[in-house]
Amino acid sequence: MSLNYGLIIPGFGPSEMIIIAFIVMLLFGAKKLPELARSLGKSKGEFEKGKQDSESKVKSESKVKSESKVKSEFKVESVMKSREELEKAAKALGIDPAGKSDSELRDAIKQNL
Repeated sequence: MSLNYGLIIPGFGPSEMIIIAFIVMLLFGAKKLPELARSLGKSKGEFEKGKQDSESKVKSESKVKSESKVKSEFKVESVMKSREELEKAAKALGIDPAGKSDSELRDAIKQNL
């Protein structure tokens, strides 16, 4: 099974990669290559760590924003209209409306806001 290097880097085949590797060995020398590879690996690791940190930060911020949006959309005054709106607000806040009276739902919603 052969690799199609043209898909990885367009215009570069195996012969071009070998030439580039040879030039790198000439520029840095055989003694510096392990150090160069280590620093590239560390750089890649730091980049991945930063990427994961920023992704998790964005996810947590969007979760907080969506929760605050739900809470602001369903203020107590607007929630007290009908049973359907009460159930909708309760479900949005993660409250199970089954078997609860309107007043119990209002109280549960107030506690979550």
